[in-house]
Amino acid sequence: MHEKKPWLKFYGDIPEHIDYPRVTMYEALMQTVSRNPDSVAYDFFGHTATYRQFGAEIDRCADALAALGLKQRDRITISMPTCPQGIISFYAANKLGAVASMIHPLSPAKEIEFYLNTAKSRFALTLDAFYGKFKEVEGKTELKTLILCRIPDYLPLLKKIGFNLTKGRKIPPVPDDRLVVWWSDLMRESYPQAPKSDMGTDDMAVILFSGGTTGVPKGIMLSSYNFISEGMQVSVWGSLGGGDSILAILPIFHGFGLGVCINAAFMGGGKSILVPQFTPEIVADLIKQKRPNFVVGVPTLFEALSSNPVFQKADLSCLRATFSGADTLPRPVKEKFEAVVKERGGNIQLLEGYGLTEAVTAIMATPLNQYREGSVGLPFPDMLAKIVPIGTMEEAPVGEEGEICVSGPAVMLGYLDQPEETANTLKTHADGRIWLHTGDIGTMDADGFFYFKLRQKRMIKSSGMNVYPAQVEDVLYRHPAVLSACVIGVPDEKQVQRVKGFVVLKDKTKAGPEMEKALVAHCQEHLIRWSCPREIEFRDNLPCTLVGKVAFNTLEQEEVAKLEAEGKYCGH
Repeated sequence: MHEKKPWLKFYGDIPEHIDYPRVTMYEALMQTVSRNPDSVAYDFFGHTATYRQFGAEIDRCADALAALGLKQRDRITISMPTCPQGIISFYAANKLGAVASMIHPLSPAKEIEFYLNTAKSRFALTLDAFYGKFKEVEGKTELKTLILCRIPDYLPLLKKIGFNLTKGRKIPPVPDDRLVVWWSDLMRESYPQAPKSDMGTDDMAVILFSGGTTGVPKGIMLSSYNFISEGMQVSVWGSLGGGDSILAILPIFHGFGLGVCINAAFMGGGKSILVPQFTPEIVADLIKQKRPNFVVGVPTLFEALSSNPVFQKADLSCLRATFSGADTLPRPVKEKFEAVVKERGGNIQLLEGYGLTEAVTAIMATPLNQYREGSVGLPFPDMLAKIVPIGTMEEAPVGEEGEICVSGPAVMLGYLDQPEETANTLKTHADGRIWLHTGDIGTMDADGFFYFKLRQKRMIKSSGMNVYPAQVEDVLYRHPAVLSACVIGVPDEKQVQRVKGFVVLKDKTKAGPEMEKALVAHCQEHLIRWSCPREIEFRDNLPCTLVGKVAFNTLEQEEVAKLEAEGKYCGH
């Protein structure tokens, strides 16, 4: 059935197929440079570079890295916020045929050691503020060269002075160290010109790490072709081209941030507005000053913006499309955000998309003119998707629940050094195509719109019944007193798991047994009995992952630890 692609009739002007250049990411970016040399490629707090300047920076960086000894098939770990050095080095490594391993700049030393050893990186690039953590693991890894950057390297003069007087003063000075090379010195000197490598479009170019919600994070191997195709699909879907700008709020160690906010903008010739640190205040200010056309983020971002006084007063007529991904978008968050934008002169819908790092990131989204309640949209051009009953490779009938599988040019090469895991995830089906089994549960309607239910790992089994936390959270969100909610399964002797809700109230003084009763009753009104929370715990805030999703697994671990302390946990 997927061959019929029922979703094509909703494509409008979007092409069914795109002609992807069979080149490296560096070469694809240089094609944009030759098409749009004078357009602005990125803006970092007022420091801008045209595509021509950006291309020259990448070439100079590649020459410098080659002089340091980085060569084809070497690995370089880039541990940076969203800033010029992070993206320049990313494309420069690609020019040399080296592999960029992207990690979170706030990773603790133990994780850095794991990431460096998993990727076998001899080179790393990070901020001066994180020197200590890399130094700590030097002897336990293959690290030979640590390139250090400073945030003010690319700030305009007044902002540079401001940074140095505030945050800069708190950064401990870096001692003389043979391991260290400074970015500013590297980019000032001249080197012999490094030739372009003969890296192929399908060779591993990037390692991104999975969230690791279950056990150890896995290295996901992605090629230039994966990034180019996903980037071109995104730019065609949102018709993001020259003259357009996107706010790059999501971090570059994350497929969503790197694939959509950075690479898709550069594939389309648009401008990426780099945001190294996310606070609602910074983002609201940038939207007001820079007037981006596209804002892409996670639900917590849109929730925070809607309540931000600067955002509520800004002229929002610049916004052309806003997309939420990485987590289920609660209806009240969507409606509130759209209402604020409308009040301030904009006319957009906050639309959902779906993706996973194993396919770079976003691979389906709602068309700009086609909202459907609860849907994550339609597959992008050249991407196929289908629902299969769990544990099979057969397509499920329309409307039936099963595992979401995807196929197409954005699908990863596999997991780094994990052939078994790769074989469990990438499977050749009867049609001869390789399909990525996402581990996510969903459905597809007769028109080809997909509906994401939950991560397979995030299903509660209560008294033999399946409970979907996202569904229960959605009901809790509809209660006027609730600001945010998370629902988990707590081990229980009688029910296997019992449903427990964690809630942050808009007015925290109202927390107590009365409110708990009211919220449980509210759930009972909307949900089948076994899906309703047995208890609700009120919190001042909910733990979040590094990307801003609610960390439900942290809450699960806390509950298990409590039960163990009481001697009540009968481990599974």
